[in-house]
Amino acid sequence: MADEPDKSEKTEDPSEKKLQDAHKRGDVAKSQELTTWFMLLGTALIFSLMAPFTAGTLTGMLKNVMANADQYEIGEAGFAGFWNEIAGTVLLVALVPLLILAGFALAANLVQHAPVWSLDPLKPKWSKVSPLSGAKRLFSKDALVNFAKGLAKLSIVSFIMFLVMWPERDRLDTLVTADPATLMLTFQEMGIKIILATLAVVTVVAGLDFMYQRNKWFEKQKMTMKEVRDEYKQMEGDPKVKAKLRQIRAERGRQRMMQNVPDASVVITNPTHYAVALKYEAGMSAPICMAKGVDQVALKIRELATEHDIPIVENPPLARALHATVEIEEAIPVQHFKAVAEVIGYVMRLRRVRSWSAKSS
Repeated sequence: MADEPDKSEKTEDPSEKKLQDAHKRGDVAKSQELTTWFMLLGTALIFSLMAPFTAGTLTGMLKNVMANADQYEIGEAGFAGFWNEIAGTVLLVALVPLLILAGFALAANLVQHAPVWSLDPLKPKWSKVSPLSGAKRLFSKDALVNFAKGLAKLSIVSFIMFLVMWPERDRLDTLVTADPATLMLTFQEMGIKIILATLAVVTVVAGLDFMYQRNKWFEKQKMTMKEVRDEYKQMEGDPKVKAKLRQIRAERGRQRMMQNVPDASVVITNPTHYAVALKYEAGMSAPICMAKGVDQVALKIRELATEHDIPIVENPPLARALHATVEIEEAIPVQHFKAVAEVIGYVMRLRRVRSWSAKSS
């Protein structure tokens, strides 16, 4: 369509939102070859495990029919019961294999993508009934790839069947006179050989097709620079997104602030509700606020100060005033110089006393 951007303009990887929106619409990467691989695997399982049971059940039913053939009369009520019995037996025999194949088909889809519940693929679209769109799809790159895959699979499976059946050509002539049990075992053996050989080849085809489909789908989801900017503006305008971004920024800022606490010279507390960590070294024009907080944040600051042997001084008026007027990594206001100088002087005297005591001991 004319409104759709050219593929050459889609240079940016899709955002998480773009991928989620595609998934909600039912637009997911899916390889039909991988589904075929799972179905073949299920068929091999059925042949190897269910064939004896199936053969025995059907053989028993046929023997019973042959033994009591004279009891069924066409047009009588018993004849309907006869067909009901046959239908019930066949349905019972076929039910378990059908359930196994359904389970493998479901697993094939779950392996490729998470469950999708969307009505979007069912909505009527003009492009699906348009002759022009149909002609484009018929001669598209995907159609050629699918045609090549189908031709390759048909050729490979035919060749495999030839390789399996040719050595058994003399044995096949004797199957006409073989008893049913031997006949079923022979068919089971040959069927498993054909399925396993085909499965080995389809494994390679399915792997390559899965990577191709994933890459094609990812390329289709790519965005233009305009789409990236529009999506960013849309997300920025969402109140929930804004609140989430503010929460993330606040959390990162708190983490950076806590990393500054070990570099502080003193922590001034309320003592329980406020905590302000200050740093002062010789040559600095004024002490700098390294961290501040109330309640739980204040408690964490005090815990880090205790862990790193940083002096904690209780001065409720000064702690509240500094918390209200100074920002992180900024110098304290001039009006608090005198009070903070007294606290730092006290801390420096305390350190000298501790140092003298350590040397004398």
